[in-house]
Amino acid sequence: MSAKKEILVETDGPVGVITLNRPEALNALNHALMEQLIAAVEDFEAAPPIRAIVIAGSERAFAAGADIKEMDQATPAQMKADPHLSRWDRLGKCSKPTIAAVSGFALGGGCELAMACDMIVASESAVFGQPEILIGVIPGAGGTQRLTRAIGKSRAMELVLTGRRFTAREAHAWGLVNRVVPVEAFLTEAKKLAQEIAAKPPIAVSAAKDAINKALDVDLDTGLSLERQLFYSLFDTQDQKEGMKAFIEKREPRFVGK
Repeated sequence: MSAKKEILVETDGPVGVITLNRPEALNALNHALMEQLIAAVEDFEAAPPIRAIVIAGSERAFAAGADIKEMDQATPAQMKADPHLSRWDRLGKCSKPTIAAVSGFALGGGCELAMACDMIVASESAVFGQPEILIGVIPGAGGTQRLTRAIGKSRAMELVLTGRRFTAREAHAWGLVNRVVPVEAFLTEAKKLAQEIAAKPPIAVSAAKDAINKALDVDLDTGLSLERQLFYSLFDTQDQKEGMKAFIEKREPRFVGK
């Protein structure tokens, strides 16, 4: 495992794993950490052998929020000129599937970081929340938008306006979290899910991810049209030919990403 000051980066076969590494600050998401995180995501995104990405924290904290000390005296103009919040958007636009492995605190920017990933595997100890209202602001890295899309307006309104924390079990029941597992298994289970997806044809995986994300933003007819275009386009790939041939021949396919 190689260390970059604020994160740890490793590969597990076709899975890239990025671990937040500020234990003294409960992985508070300062500028340096987020800059290094996005650089690592972009490196994995550009590497053909990597087909899925896991972002993890420690058992105690995924990320307890943004680093308030970096912004408490900022002006509106300074905040607008700062690229910090756009890094959550960049994660959300990653073309490869991303899985957040969450244990302990995932609050504020940490909750937003988990939601910017495509899927969330949470430990039984995971605690989510958007507590920004308690310090005089609102979520600024996607919290009001992604939380509302995931769990609905009424629940999101209550959680954002009160700043109340919610458990992994609640998050799972509401559809925010894919699965809840014992604390000692949260990273293993996230990697296992990533490995399962990484074994699928990567061009089709990317197309499916794009279509699902668009479903949140467009009307049904537009979404169906996009889905069909992506479906047709996959018939120009080697993986489609291999996948259908393997199905007919009753054998496991060998996907090559072309």
